Amino acid sequence: MTAGELGVQIIQLLLIAIPIASISWTITHEEIFREPREFCARCSKQARHLLQRKFFYLFTCEYCFSHWVAVLFLLITHYRLIYQDWRGSLLGFFALVWMANQYISIFDRLRLNIKRERVEIKGEEHEVKRKTGEDQRKAA
Repeated sequence: MTAGELGVQIIQLLLIAIPIASISWTITHEEIFREPREFCARCSKQARHLLQRKFFYLFTCEYCFSHWVAVLFLLITHYRLIYQDWRGSLLGFFALVWMANQYISIFDRLRLNIKRERVEIKGEEHEVKRKTGEDQRKAA
C-alpha cells in the first residue's frame, strides 16, 4: 500500500463517518424520533427477555446505534482500511465507529456550549430589564 492510498482511505474514513454520526445522533436524540425512542426506552426496561431489552436499547444509545449504522455503510461503500480483505473491513468498521463517535462528542459539546450561552444571555437580559425597571422607578 502506498502513502497515497492510505491518505485516500483516511479521507474516506473522515467523510463516511459524518453520515454515520448524523444518523446515529438524529435517531437517538432529535425530536422527530422522540416517540419511537421513548417506546424503545420503555421496552428496554420492561421487556421480559434480555435480548428484547438489549434490542430496544440500541435505539436509545448513539454509541450502540452507531455500530449498526456503520455496518450498513460498510455494506453500501465496501470501505476497507489498510487491508483489502476481511481484516480491512474489520479495521474499517471499528475506525468508522470511533470516528463517528468523535464527531458526535464534538457536536454534543457544541450544543451544550450554545445552550449555556443562551442561558447566560437570557440571564443578562433579565438583569438588564430588572435594573432598567429599578432606574425607572427611582426616576418617577
